[in-house]
Amino acid sequence: MNQNELKKQVLTLLQESRIGTMATIHDNKPRSRYMTFFNDDLTLYTVTSKDMHKTEDIKQNPYTHILLGYEGEGIGDTYVEVEGKVVESDDENLKEKVWNEHLEPWFDGPEDPNLLILQIKPDQIQLMNKKGQSPQILDL
Repeated sequence: MNQNELKKQVLTLLQESRIGTMATIHDNKPRSRYMTFFNDDLTLYTVTSKDMHKTEDIKQNPYTHILLGYEGEGIGDTYVEVEGKVVESDDENLKEKVWNEHLEPWFDGPEDPNLLILQIKPDQIQLMNKKGQSPQILDL
């Protein structure tokens, strides 16, 4: 598969699979949690509260590993692994862009002072388990 086809498949998975795991390092040990992701091309965004443990983890080590796309249909499901650097953002336009009704239980709106956007710029993206094929690395 060429890089254009690979990127197209990765983008499809990113757009169709919003819930995934995000790993950080806490006290020198890995810690994963489910997060909801949004994408703009290959850049991922997720929302968190400023007072969560993950924000402290990210300040200590801004690198993350994300899994998106596994649908639980069985062995061989296609998914992506994203390794990247997390940047915290208070950008009001970005908050408006990612705001949706699913965030209402946790935040009063995009202007909530505790709402924080985590922007993940990928260093590497791999398409995994594509019909038993070897992992395919997307050139970034």
